[in-house]
This record gives sequence, C-alpha cells and structure tokens, in this order.
Amino acid sequence: MDAEFDYDLSADQWEMLKALRLPAQERRVIRPSILAQLAALGLAAVNGEQSVITPTGRKVLIRGSSKLLDLVA
Repeated sequence: MDAEFDYDLSADQWEMLKALRLPAQERRVIRPSILAQLAALGLAAVNGEQSVITPTGRKVLIRGSSKLLDLVA
C-alpha cells in the first residue's frame, strides 16, 4: 500500500469513515470524538454542523478496503 495513504485506523474510525460517504440524513449517530480524530488526520472535515469525508479520506477508504474485510471476519 502507498505509504501516503497507509493509516492504522481503529474499527470505529473505519466505520465512521465509511459512514461519512452517506448523505447526512442517512447516517447513523456520529461520534464527535471519532470525527475529531479523523479530522486531525485530514480524513474528514467539519464545516459548521456538517461533516464530510475529504478527498484524502476517500483515497484511504478505497485503498484500505482490503483491511475492512479483516474487521468483518
């Protein structure tokens, strides 16, 4: 995996990153502490009350999708 997008995220962080792909009205509860962690990594952004996945967050999610399979098992 490209080191630029190689993040060692917890299961909760992966779930939050996946949730940020959905429109705001379709998301389940957003945990502010996890969102703040993702924002600190540059994977998410908070604009007022709206939280979004960043382009870097999308790349990490796509490249890390193979790791997500391990979480299911």
